[in-house]
Amino acid sequence: MSEARRRAFITSVGDLLASWNLPHATGRVYGLLLVTEEPASLDAIAAELELSKGAVSTSVRQLDSWGLARVIPQPGSRRLLVEATAGIETLLEASHARARTLIAALRDGEDLVNPGPAQDRLHDVIGLFAGYVDVGEQMLSRSRVEERGNSRWRPE
Repeated sequence: MSEARRRAFITSVGDLLASWNLPHATGRVYGLLLVTEEPASLDAIAAELELSKGAVSTSVRQLDSWGLARVIPQPGSRRLLVEATAGIETLLEASHARARTLIAALRDGEDLVNPGPAQDRLHDVIGLFAGYVDVGEQMLSRSRVEERGNSRWRPE
């Protein structure tokens, strides 16, 4: 991958995660981790993305809380290495957790509206996010079944 294409990819992941209300820097760190072969140090991430070490540290904590990155302590050192977690499953599961939180908050507001347009709108939004989670869960379930089927040893 060319350096220009790599930078464009990292920026586009930053833009995408920013649309999920994560800081652009967090998205850029995730983009970098996705295309980095080996776990990276906070210093290496900061240098490549031209971010402060504090911004990288905050970004890594956010990614870790979403399940999108894993922090690897180094024995006998304060140095940490970071890597992106594998698979779309992690990203979907994190997104589903956020969607479930939103659904619960919206359901808490159901008793605030009278029957009519506001109630219909609220139910439509709840239904949209519930449908998103349901379809995503079906995809994850199929993926896990296929993964188990592919991981079994089969004699030739």
